[in-house]
Amino acid sequence: MAIDATDVAALFHSSSGSAPAYQRLKDLVSEQIATGRWTEGEMLPSESRLVESLGLSRMTINRALRELSAAGLVVRTAGVGTFVAAHKGSSALFEVRNIADEVHHRGHRHRTEVAFVREEPADAPVRRLFDLPEGRPVFHSLVVHYEQDVAIQLEDRLVNPELAPEYLAQDFTTRTPNDYLSRIAPLGRGEHVVEAVLATPDECERLDIDAGEPCLLIRRRTWSQDRLVSAARLLHPGSRYRLEGTFESP
Repeated sequence: MAIDATDVAALFHSSSGSAPAYQRLKDLVSEQIATGRWTEGEMLPSESRLVESLGLSRMTINRALRELSAAGLVVRTAGVGTFVAAHKGSSALFEVRNIADEVHHRGHRHRTEVAFVREEPADAPVRRLFDLPEGRPVFHSLVVHYEQDVAIQLEDRLVNPELAPEYLAQDFTTRTPNDYLSRIAPLGRGEHVVEAVLATPDECERLDIDAGEPCLLIRRRTWSQDRLVSAARLLHPGSRYRLEGTFESP
């Protein structure tokens, strides 16, 4: 579906403000996408049509579209056109948040599919990681998180049974592992390590992505009262997710 250039012109000429023309056009496009009036895959008018209908220079139009593309709001394909980009969920880089809350905050539906939640023998590296005595098992869960029925995260989590003894009895289709653990073992400290990786064939199948698609992997460890509660691998398809964070100088 294509967006009509006359509609864009009407919106542009009804807007006011002292901002430069390219910024006003950027703001207009951003607002239409944010409010859902323009949706994923819709084609924007060509530069030539925008020049004609808006009465702006090609340089001004090009700058607005170029900066919208850099912001990830539109996708420009040479010889084809400019399209509203696919929505990417986002996650806070410097915080440990519940993914269900992030999805709901965006006004979308969250659901999970649980591959397994089980007890496993803990090998020597895992025992050292959790400071477990020999012979003590570890809890292991594998859960896929969905936003609007699109897989956005594969959560592969090891859990300390001494700090979450009832973990295996939880229904993780109704609450997330993060939500449960944060309630029974309040977070004292967290660690994130972020990598760009390729998913394994099994992970590709679970996330419904093509082999070779770049993914974001977050290795997350959380502690409560100086004891490690869980160690998780959070795998996100790169085309569907992004990480963001803010910081201030001291």
